[in-house]
Amino acid sequence: MPSGNCGIKLLGRPSRPRTTADLCDSGITVRKLLFWKLKRRELQLGDRTLLMAILNVTPDSFSDGGKFLDPDRAYARALELEEQGADILDIGGESTRPGSQPVTAAVELQRLIPVLKRLRDRLSIPISVDTCKAEVAERAMELGAEIINDVSGLTFEPQLARVVSNHDAGLVLNHMRGRPETWEKLAPMQDPMGGIIRDLDAAMARARRVGIDKSRLVADPGLGFGKRREQNAFIVAHLGQMASLDLPVMTGPSRKHFVTMESAEETRFATAAAVTASILNGAHIVRVHDVREMRAAADIADEILRTRVA
Repeated sequence: MPSGNCGIKLLGRPSRPRTTADLCDSGITVRKLLFWKLKRRELQLGDRTLLMAILNVTPDSFSDGGKFLDPDRAYARALELEEQGADILDIGGESTRPGSQPVTAAVELQRLIPVLKRLRDRLSIPISVDTCKAEVAERAMELGAEIINDVSGLTFEPQLARVVSNHDAGLVLNHMRGRPETWEKLAPMQDPMGGIIRDLDAAMARARRVGIDKSRLVADPGLGFGKRREQNAFIVAHLGQMASLDLPVMTGPSRKHFVTMESAEETRFATAAAVTASILNGAHIVRVHDVREMRAAADIADEILRTRVA
């Protein structure tokens, strides 16, 4: 749990002794050094920001739908993303854009399996699969996936937790309000951070009940997942409050509605700003489309974080 009364956690060892009071008084948010246990490896989190690269193999995702539906193009894109500096590859077979309709597990697997088969043992970075379905997760991990990124936080199919536990995989617990087809009808959150933290704490409890060790969990506040545009900026600004969960934190601001500008180039710049703010406020991992550009932004943000306690 957070030390002191302000939720500050030290990253590594500062060059001279600093007290919690010193850091609280200066308003500093510093990431805790953590390790994320996967089936075949352990990822160090906190010393540098990890980039989770997005690869959507769908016809209708909000940003890149249809671009990588072909397995050969998806395979080539995966290799490119690793070369550009991705630390994790996150593959999704179902769109969660606002207004989207759910697809069956069979459809999702039809999109994912050819790509996973091509990528097996071809990447040095771990593969994550973005799904909320236990059946999809089971098959994906049989084909080499080491992480399940559940956008529902174990609310759609609670049995997904048992599948993850059986495979000793990593699990991202993402916060979502409602479902994509109902988001436009939702009222604004009255207490965004309080609600997110309570719901993620409950999701963590669901995971722990089936035997998933805490060291295998990552928490994501779910930017855009049922939140109003202006509330996403609020969540990024107050991300440090998620230290109370004592889990690594991931954010996914990339190309979301609250950073969308008139051109693709402007949207990349806006995404870089949100990525930087996320890191400075405690994110260990950021989920992005544009790896090369966001790697540059993350490296500078990491250097700023280091100088805060140097």
